[in-house]
Amino acid sequence: METAVRHWHVTLTLGGAAVEPLLARAAVQRLTEERPFLDSVSATGDTAEVRFWDEGESMLDVASLAMRLWNEHRETARLPDWEVVGLEIVEKHIHDRRTRPGRRA
Repeated sequence: METAVRHWHVTLTLGGAAVEPLLARAAVQRLTEERPFLDSVSATGDTAEVRFWDEGESMLDVASLAMRLWNEHRETARLPDWEVVGLEIVEKHIHDRRTRPGRRA
């Protein structure tokens, strides 16, 4: 029996010792060039947020890949030596419900 692949929206938050904000933004720009599937990235001098869609059978599968994303690109994109300080993963239907225009809280 095959398990259906599900779509997940991932928000990965990183933080650590402060670096020059322009250097942080340049680093996340290089990350987007290496991983063009990213929805959005933003960075300040001491935090970054990366958002993207992924596919996987379970949230655990997607989480384990997301937790490695920053470290796997640390050298090539010259990313700051920050750690994961936040991770949110939601199924597509939940993300869609949250972002639907006119939705009520």
